[in-house]
Amino acid sequence: MLRFKSFLIGVVCTCVFGGAWGAALSGVANVNVTSDTAAAAKDIAFDEARRQILLDVLGQYSIPDLLEEGIKNASAAELTNLIASSSIDSEQQSDTTYSANISMTIDREAVKTWMTDNNIQNWLTDGVSGDKCVVQVAMTDKLAGWMELKQIATNENIDLMTKYINGNQVTLEIPMARRADFTIAIREAGWRYADQNGVLHIIK
Repeated sequence: MLRFKSFLIGVVCTCVFGGAWGAALSGVANVNVTSDTAAAAKDIAFDEARRQILLDVLGQYSIPDLLEEGIKNASAAELTNLIASSSIDSEQQSDTTYSANISMTIDREAVKTWMTDNNIQNWLTDGVSGDKCVVQVAMTDKLAGWMELKQIATNENIDLMTKYINGNQVTLEIPMARRADFTIAIREAGWRYADQNGVLHIIK
């Protein structure tokens, strides 16, 4: 049995927009792994990077606890099939250590199917219903924040489709065509916002 220790230094997720598929899903993991051999360390590094990128990127489109359990129980081969492409930058290795910045692009169709087959509730678009924008809301005062948000949506004639509620955090969908109008309205009402992997994060 291989004896190893590994350190996942950090993960930065990025995305680009394109076509009917909405946001392309991709991430970068900075990994540094020590094992019995450099080859073994590289295999471990890719497996860790794959799991972390899938967790961080898809966590915005699914129930986090279900996703985490699904990834934990999946084999390396199973998760490899969810990656469309990968690349390596700043690679370094010794006899027992491997480090690199590993970039991966997720296969949207494959991962949508995988989450559905594993009963992981999600709202990842399938390329057909890609006209929705995912919004993650964080509120200090849940009741006041939710009432204000509903009033904003009513004033703008925007449908808020609730997908998931966890404490003071709510995940919604809105029509993609109304995203700009919604962003302007919440900004004028004092909400802060940011885009991450095609998900609109708003907070107040």
